[in-house]
Amino acid sequence: MLAYAAGLAGLAAVAQVPGGWTDSSPALPSSPFTLGVASGDPRPDGVVLWTRLAPQPLADDGLGGMPRSPVPVRWEVAEDDGMRKVVRRGVATARPELAHAVHVEVRGLRPGRVYWYRFTVGSDDSPVGRTKTAPDPRRAVPVSFAFVSCQAWDIGFYTAYRDLSGQDLDLVAHLGDYIYENGIAATGGARGTPLSPAHGELVQTLSQYRLRHSLVATDPDLQAARAAAPWLFTLDDHDVEDNWGADRSPTGATPENFLRRRAAAFRAFYENNPMRPSALPVGPDMAMHHRVGYGRLANFFVLDARQFRSPIDIGARLDPSRTMLGQEQERWLLKELAGSSSTWNLLANQVMMFQLDRLTDPGLQQLNPDTWDGYAAARARLWAGIGERRVSNPVVLTGDAHVNCAAELKADFADPDSPSVGVEFVGTSITSGGDGSDSTPGGQEWLAANPHLKFFNNQRGYVRCRADADTLTTDYVVVDKVTTAGGAASVRRSFVVESGRPALQDM
Repeated sequence: MLAYAAGLAGLAAVAQVPGGWTDSSPALPSSPFTLGVASGDPRPDGVVLWTRLAPQPLADDGLGGMPRSPVPVRWEVAEDDGMRKVVRRGVATARPELAHAVHVEVRGLRPGRVYWYRFTVGSDDSPVGRTKTAPDPRRAVPVSFAFVSCQAWDIGFYTAYRDLSGQDLDLVAHLGDYIYENGIAATGGARGTPLSPAHGELVQTLSQYRLRHSLVATDPDLQAARAAAPWLFTLDDHDVEDNWGADRSPTGATPENFLRRRAAAFRAFYENNPMRPSALPVGPDMAMHHRVGYGRLANFFVLDARQFRSPIDIGARLDPSRTMLGQEQERWLLKELAGSSSTWNLLANQVMMFQLDRLTDPGLQQLNPDTWDGYAAARARLWAGIGERRVSNPVVLTGDAHVNCAAELKADFADPDSPSVGVEFVGTSITSGGDGSDSTPGGQEWLAANPHLKFFNNQRGYVRCRADADTLTTDYVVVDKVTTAGGAASVRRSFVVESGRPALQDM
């Protein structure tokens, strides 16, 4: 599998076919656009457009009912939602080696502009998607964005995405656990949707990862959210296997066998998301960390806290040789932050960065070894580097925890009076954890034991933010239920961070 995956590296370069249009599309049993459309990784002059052809999206082999042959796909970008003012068009090739996914890098667009796009195969048109380019790097344009994570399909309905799709957002960042690798019961869990036995197996092979991504992508609320704004992606543990790190499986699989599984998971992740062709995995490796600039006001630094981390060992948390990001990524991040002239520098991060003592007795700290608490020396080194470089307004955006939290990051977490060096917003899950509640006894313990933690909530939802020249405003949007359809969304709490002052203020 590894050699085969490595051989795919050249496919992205030839995905866009120049020249005239010759419709040689095979006859398909139904519309191939059952998985919707999406855009991602916006730049001032363009975006990535995505779709994946799948007339039978839940075919057990994960190939969506497509023939094992290339299919030409027309694409268009327009200045209006009726697709009358087309400004870019072309032909891409959906190849069976990539599960008939299409990743089109569109260039030549104007900065800070809304565009609409669609795909066509034969006589079938896709839904029309909306996207937006990043602002001109010289302009201080306010940025509205949201971040999400943890969307176990069988746990509940994607109600939060229905609300998110109605927001006028410039960008959505997904911070990991896009899929879960667990087997799903034949009744589809909380959704009550009958599924074939193939969904009940632990996800480990390429066909299984493809099938799980297809199942998730059939959700209409997720499709609406993906079609409403461009997205950024990083991945976390359940996108491969719970609590994995580097080449290590917590279940005891050999590194060789685990890397085969990781290669399959990464390839399916790429195939099913609007990522640049440069992110196409080579075997078990995928380039995830990158920077996305949004004018003069915001820089997003997308981090990878899985591929390069040292082994989990809470007893070695203070060992300076241990790393969460790997030496190369850590150097890259500090160099990029040092060169940033943006007002807000936003770290899109998988797991909690603030120190979380989960018991009120200070002599019995319970720290999670899978989070940055298990890599405390690396965390201290990162923030010392940020301070030395005088980085403007560092803000951490985090998923994974299935709860909402807002915390001030301390130079020394052992000293409550230590100065704050940044802030962190932890967003809850889309579904994982079920309906939840406003608070929990454990959450109250967290607040009592961690004075730098200013907010805790155990409902599902997403986080919505707006960055302007003077402030970053953050809204915690929660839904009242996910285990049954028809939940309602509301803003549970809002914070303001003033530029130059790393403190959380209630609105």
